[in-house]
Amino acid sequence: MPSVKIRSEVDALTGPEKVAVMLLTLGEEQAGPLLERMDDSEVRIITRAMATLGSITGEVLEELISRFTEQFSQGGSVIGSADSTERMLRSFLPADRVVDIMNYIRGPGGSSTWEKIAMVDNSMLAKYLNGEHPQTIAVVLSKIDPDQAAHVLSNLPEKVVPDVMKRMISMNSVPKEVLADIEEMLQRDLMLNYQSSTESNNLNHMAEIFNRTESERSDQLLQFLKEEHEEEVYQIKQLMFTFDDLMALDPHSLRTVIRSCESDTLTYALKGCDADTRQKIVNNLSERARAILLDNMDTLGPVLMRDVEAAKATMVRKAKELAEAGVIVIERGAESQMVY
Repeated sequence: MPSVKIRSEVDALTGPEKVAVMLLTLGEEQAGPLLERMDDSEVRIITRAMATLGSITGEVLEELISRFTEQFSQGGSVIGSADSTERMLRSFLPADRVVDIMNYIRGPGGSSTWEKIAMVDNSMLAKYLNGEHPQTIAVVLSKIDPDQAAHVLSNLPEKVVPDVMKRMISMNSVPKEVLADIEEMLQRDLMLNYQSSTESNNLNHMAEIFNRTESERSDQLLQFLKEEHEEEVYQIKQLMFTFDDLMALDPHSLRTVIRSCESDTLTYALKGCDADTRQKIVNNLSERARAILLDNMDTLGPVLMRDVEAAKATMVRKAKELAEAGVIVIERGAESQMVY
């Protein structure tokens, strides 16, 4: 009979940590095929648990294996139900993922709150969140699509935005009770429809938000965050894909992006570029398109900086769309360089 201390140590392990211990015990050969059967989000959760697990004593390991084998050796019938399914899922998935899955299983109208939020008009969502606590806003922004999040940020009161973004960077797992309260509030106050939602790492999500934010504003916010989150800001910048990165693409990819953009977009973007960048862009156009573009720039006159930044952002988005479609490569580093 294990001691109270050993039992309490096992009980203190989360579901993902218990799975991580079992997989580490099995070793690479047996654990590998099991991991292959899991989806990406499950693998991320379990491997994160592995990386932060620390030392597990032999006594704790023995008790955990004993409980595991006892569950599988018990006879009797197996009863499948929504409740038993939910209990099983909660043993190795985060609460919000379980809510999504169970809403789907339980039938029509069961789409998750976050799937429904994706269908809300961006301006309406921004207006709704304006009066909420910064922590609530941070949770919502961390769960929704980066395009929506960027729009909401741009419509929040100036003094609130830095606090919200600091909370997003520092956010770990949200207690299921808090998440449930927020979901209930959103369900109660907004009439929404179904649309798939995406899950992403906090810093990846933040990078996507900054990619869609006007560059001067983006730099301002990153500088503010750097005072207390220097390492996180560095990682966010590494994950971001900017107009400067666009100019560093291989010749084929850059040419593809430029030729896929509207003439007006290129005209406004070039208004805010240095001579070398302008030359690089026009060199990737046909002679006729180049003449039209240069003529448009001459006749356009002074333009607002926000219009220039919007045009550059459009070119970046076009590059990401082409990359997602497999038409170009936008990854950085030697491994992504084209060889001719």
